This record gives sequence, C-alpha cells and structure tokens, in this order.
Amino acid sequence: DLVVVPGGFSYGDYLRSGSIARFSTVMKAVKTYADNGGKVLGICNGFQILTEAGLLPGALKRNNNLHFISKHQNLCVINNDNAFLNQCNKGEVLNIPIAHADGNYYIDDTGFEKLEENGQILLRYSDEKGNPVVVNGSVTSIAGVCNEAKNVFGLMPHPERALEAILGSVDGTKMLKGFEA
Repeated sequence: DLVVVPGGFSYGDYLRSGSIARFSTVMKAVKTYADNGGKVLGICNGFQILTEAGLLPGALKRNNNLHFISKHQNLCVINNDNAFLNQCNKGEVLNIPIAHADGNYYIDDTGFEKLEENGQILLRYSDEKGNPVVVNGSVTSIAGVCNEAKNVFGLMPHPERALEAILGSVDGTKMLKGFEA
C-alpha cells in the first residue's frame, strides 16, 4: 500500500506552500500510517506538505529566481536503498518534469549532515552526466529526500508526468515501479 500526497496548490498556498494543508484532518491518519511503517510519497506540493507536517526534514521556500519553473530536468539518483528508487541505479540520470515556484529545498547544516549520514538524500538536480546543477537554489541541488526510516519520500519533480514517451520521458515509470514490490 502507498499513500500519495499529490501536487496541486492545496489550500491556495497563501501563507507558505503546504502550511495550511498540514492541518487537514487526513494528515493525522497519514502520520499514524507512516509511523507504523506505511509508505508515503509526496510529489511537489505533497512534498511541501510532508515537510510542513514534520514527516520529512527541511523546508521548501521560494525559488531563488522568484519565478515559476516548468521544464524537463535531469536528476541524479543519489541513494537507491529504498522502495521508491530501488529500480534505479545509484548515479543514474533520469529526466523528469518539474513545475514549481516554491521548490528551493532548505535544511540547516546539522540537518544536512544527518541527511548525508543516513543516506536520506535521494535525488539531486543534475546535468546529463550527473553533475549537480542549480535549478532553484536548493541546498546542494537536492530534489528529493526521505525520512530516516526510509518509508516517507518527497520530491519536487513529477514522476507521474514521465510515464509515456509521448510526454517526453518514461523515467517516472522506473521510479514508481519500486512501490510494486
């Protein structure tokens, strides 16, 4: 089973992306589900909601250029020892669409060290060779993270928009297949 918290500008994002949605009555059940080992995936606004709700470390803030970004973007797989990316190879470059104005991932130095120690950094924005690139100002180009237990996942890119070649990429299929097991 998998709970997906999708994108979609929940509650209008008037204060801060995901800040009001985290108080939704369903979030208590999502937290309980995650605390009991259930898998949770937050995509774009869903990622913002999961950070605001405390299910994932860090925060998402306005892109450093203060503009909405919408394009296909290369991502480098940093850690694949989790259900989400277990069908991908470490260091593999995937092409996945992004579409956000508040996708600048931030975490303090202590939190960042913990992410690295625990293998919680899943994806980084990259060029076609896997070298990190600055897309929105995210700390070390982070595009996706997981919790310490590796059952809650969040990313700004949209794998659900990369499932058919006619859409420009099928790399999202590979990402999501890990949840089938």
